[in-house]
Amino acid sequence: MAASATVNVRYMVDDVEDAVAWYTKHLGFKPLSNHAPAFADVTRGALRLLLSGPTSSAGRPMPDGERPGPGGWNRIHLIVEDLAAEVARLREAGLSFRNEIVTGPGGSQILLVDPSGNLVELFQPAQG
Repeated sequence: MAASATVNVRYMVDDVEDAVAWYTKHLGFKPLSNHAPAFADVTRGALRLLLSGPTSSAGRPMPDGERPGPGGWNRIHLIVEDLAAEVARLREAGLSFRNEIVTGPGGSQILLVDPSGNLVELFQPAQG
């Protein structure tokens, strides 16, 4: 298998158009393709985020009948230079967070919630 410089992550979303608008407007992703309502993908640097709606092939029921859906605790991890300023900007835009800023030995983080309930971790590394 050949290595790729692009990392692909799939998020199940409730509404593909809403997800594309949210990721491009608030987090600086660029649209790559759009086949709404089933699927779209957006990019940011080496990350390609696949946004799969309920009518996508990724949204089809499993053999036991369970349907893939958004949410859970897995998340993309985005590095930011000034976490407090980024949180203030996003709160002013009306976005929702799962928690408050948490600081540990490696840095500070907060969990942003997309329109379908998927998490995006914003992380500012510790200085020095």
